[in-house]
Amino acid sequence: MHFSLPTYRPPDFSKEMFKNAPDVKFKTAPADFVAPEDYHATTIFPEYFKVSGNWLLPKRSRMDCVAVLENGEIYVREFRHIKKGDKIAVGRTENASEGIYVYPDGFIPAGATDENGDAETFAFRQGRSRETAFSIDYDFLYELLKHERDNGYIVWVMGPACSFDADSRNAFMSLIENGYVNALLGGNALATHDLEGAYRSTALGQDIYTQESMPNGHYNHIDTINRARFHGSIEKFIEAEGINNGIVYTCVKRNIPLVLCGSIRDDGPLPGVYSDSYEGQDAMRAELSKATTIITMASTLHSIAAGNISPMYYVTDENKIRPVYFYTVDISEFSANKLADRGSLSAKSIITNAQDFVAHLGKVLGDN
Repeated sequence: MHFSLPTYRPPDFSKEMFKNAPDVKFKTAPADFVAPEDYHATTIFPEYFKVSGNWLLPKRSRMDCVAVLENGEIYVREFRHIKKGDKIAVGRTENASEGIYVYPDGFIPAGATDENGDAETFAFRQGRSRETAFSIDYDFLYELLKHERDNGYIVWVMGPACSFDADSRNAFMSLIENGYVNALLGGNALATHDLEGAYRSTALGQDIYTQESMPNGHYNHIDTINRARFHGSIEKFIEAEGINNGIVYTCVKRNIPLVLCGSIRDDGPLPGVYSDSYEGQDAMRAELSKATTIITMASTLHSIAAGNISPMYYVTDENKIRPVYFYTVDISEFSANKLADRGSLSAKSIITNAQDFVAHLGKVLGDN
């Protein structure tokens, strides 16, 4: 399978509906963190705003935010980052009638009704379930990741499941070493149990290969956290304790950004874990705003967070518009498909064990 990026087809702004459309209206924010009445809330799709007769596209977007005009450009901003006096786009229509146009069809081939061409009225197995044939998804993903390693920015969002298994840990280490990981996002548990695997060869007290429970093994993850806090950072813990394997170790060794966002039930947490959810969200967005491919695995909470932050398109430094590929992997159909219910309509689900998924990718891509 040969991979090539689809060509983006921008709207035809020569049409009368665009030429006759008014400029979008802006109102000033009445206070910090407060949008004016009738603010326009953004989506995951490309959105154009007519300013002084020109249709402008924000370069970095996300859903459920506001569009702010600054220095002749449109910036998409979270409500918590609104400043009093910001010029914020207003209008609740999306069809150009108020100078705002939401455009979901830029990557659909000309003449097609959807990405697969004309759809039949009735057909079996159109959803994504454990019975779906995923072979073509894997083949496409191999080629996509090879392309992105050299031309894009690959962000992974992981739950702790992949740190519980020796083969998946080794496979993900190989993916990092071979350039298929540009940033890793997760929670306290991912890093804790991965470091526990390197420190004590267990995850939650169970041997990561034999599955044998160790005596007093329920102490192991807490001991790991406690020792890391003693050293003051994950990096110092790795150095002082002679850690030489694992997902976190390989990220640190390769200078891969590692964003860990805590939750209400965390033990510890490890040093470096964001305890402020909004600071953590900003750190996630800093990496996701650069992402051209996103793969989320075995973490409903972090997967939905990543999906809500990420648009379906990316504007390159050369002002070319390309899609953001988004995969979510989970053994639960409910978890994998929940992203679509939260607005991330471009996410493609693969229903499988996340450990097997990573091990499979590692075997194919680990030495490529």
